[in-house]
Amino acid sequence: MDLLLLGLGMGIVGGLFPSPLHLIALAQVALDRWVRAIGILLGPPLVVDGGLLLVTFFFYRFIPHNIAHNVAYVGGAALIGFGVYALIEMRGKGKAEIAKTTRLTYASVTVATLAELTAPGTWVFWLTVAGPIIAEGRMKGYMHAVPFFAGSLVGYYGAAIFSVWLMGKGAALHPKLNKHLFLAANILLLLIGVSYLVRAYLGV
Repeated sequence: MDLLLLGLGMGIVGGLFPSPLHLIALAQVALDRWVRAIGILLGPPLVVDGGLLLVTFFFYRFIPHNIAHNVAYVGGAALIGFGVYALIEMRGKGKAEIAKTTRLTYASVTVATLAELTAPGTWVFWLTVAGPIIAEGRMKGYMHAVPFFAGSLVGYYGAAIFSVWLMGKGAALHPKLNKHLFLAANILLLLIGVSYLVRAYLGV
């Protein structure tokens, strides 16, 4: 149950944070093209995460379990660091700048996907959060890790679709509402980071 909740929380944070793919999907929602918008939100992240899942899986096959366990501390600290940094940045910028339109082209979707792939947070998640959980699965059976990834998928796609729907309904015209979304995501990220550190310490 703890892995399911951890995965769900991580997914929700990822889905709430705006990305280039969110902005492209938002432009499609404005044109009442929901099928395209959902396809943009679902397709590229599945490709990116599927590839990184394979990379992480094979990488952690050769990492001793005690090292993988210690990496979990790095993951928890990184999550807290990202949350604190994002909160500081949010205060400095003031109102969020989300009300932008982005043309739907193959080039724009490709660039947005590459941005998703090269984002530091993506690699931090896979190598320091998901990786140690995969290592746990190697020790306890890979079905042990399934709830984490199932929760991540449900949380991410649910939150991504919800956030784009909310912005499409008027949040894009009210930056303060967007700011509340970012604040909620950052606070959740801090809580998840703390819970992940506690989980690593207890050796669950």
